[in-house]
Amino acid sequence: MSRIGKIPIKIPSGVEVKLNPGAEVFVKGPKGTATLCYHDHVDVKQDGPALLVFRHGDEKQDRAYHGLYQRLIGNMVKGVTAGFSRELELVGVGYRAAMEGKTLVLSLGYSHEIRFNPPQGITITTPKPTSIVIAGSDKQQVGQVSAEVRAFRPPEPYKGKGIRYSGEHIRRKVGKSGA
Repeated sequence: MSRIGKIPIKIPSGVEVKLNPGAEVFVKGPKGTATLCYHDHVDVKQDGPALLVFRHGDEKQDRAYHGLYQRLIGNMVKGVTAGFSRELELVGVGYRAAMEGKTLVLSLGYSHEIRFNPPQGITITTPKPTSIVIAGSDKQQVGQVSAEVRAFRPPEPYKGKGIRYSGEHIRRKVGKSGA
């Protein structure tokens, strides 16, 4: 049996969970709402202040979905209570970020500024001109928006300039003078 799938998902106070008979989980909390339609290889039951994920058989696909849906539902519960965030750093001379209303304005060494409007449910803040914090209740959406912002100027291996995740290590190369 899946070790991840066996772990019960604790429902904190202030979070409302509804299990619809059409294989759907609805979670509502202080940071928002989330919905997930799960596969028919697994089943979700509520046992007091916890959710349990069960699988129907012992086939490979059943085992794979067991741990997957336990983590997806757990991330939904965590997202509507605490939320998720990702921090990006800008490295380079003249690289900076600023917010104009809800629009992120990036100066990344191009001939023009880049303007990025975040999707619904995502908040972007710039505590420093070289730092961007992306937050939201959906872990996948926070990661996707972070990747889209990083793609405007990914870090290059020679000088390390670009947008990188906080704590990300960039493998540096020696230039042609070092060869």
